[in-house]
Amino acid sequence: MNSIKGIFTWKRTIVISMIVLFLLNIFSFYGLYTNKFYFFKIDNYIFPLLSIVHMVFLYVLWFKINENELSDPPMRTLEYVLYFISLVYIYKLVETMIILSSYSDFENHLMPGMFLPIGFFILTLYIVLLGVTLLAVLYRKEMVGTYLFDDMNQHVDHWK
Repeated sequence: MNSIKGIFTWKRTIVISMIVLFLLNIFSFYGLYTNKFYFFKIDNYIFPLLSIVHMVFLYVLWFKINENELSDPPMRTLEYVLYFISLVYIYKLVETMIILSSYSDFENHLMPGMFLPIGFFILTLYIVLLGVTLLAVLYRKEMVGTYLFDDMNQHVDHWK
C-alpha cells in the first residue's frame, strides 16, 4: 500500500479523480452500441449529478489537508453519501462489463468500430475511479483524522 501511496500522493489522487470524473461525465452520454451521444435521455444525467457530490468531497478533502483542519460532521455526511455513490460506480462498472461481454452476441450485426476500444477505455476509467475514491478515503483517515467528535468536545474549554 505504501508503494501505491508513493506513486499516488494525495494531490495526484485528487487531480486524477477530477480528470476521471470529467471524462466519465462526458461518456455518460455516449451509447456504445450506436456510437452516438444522447443528451435527451434523463438516465444519462444521473452520473453527472452524483459526481457533483464526489467533486465536493474532493474539494473539502483538499481544503482540510491544506489548512490542517480536523474532520467535521458535514464532511462525514459527504463521505457517507460518497459510499452510496461508490455503489453506483460499481453498478456502472458491471453494466459496462456486461455490455462489453455482449459483443460476441451481435457478431452478425454491424457494430461500431470503436465499440471495444471506447468500451475498454470506459471500463478502465471506472476501475481507476473506484481505486482513487478508495485512496481518497484512506488519505482522509490518515491526514484529516477520524470522526471522533465526542473526544474533540472534551478538549474544548467552555469557560473562555
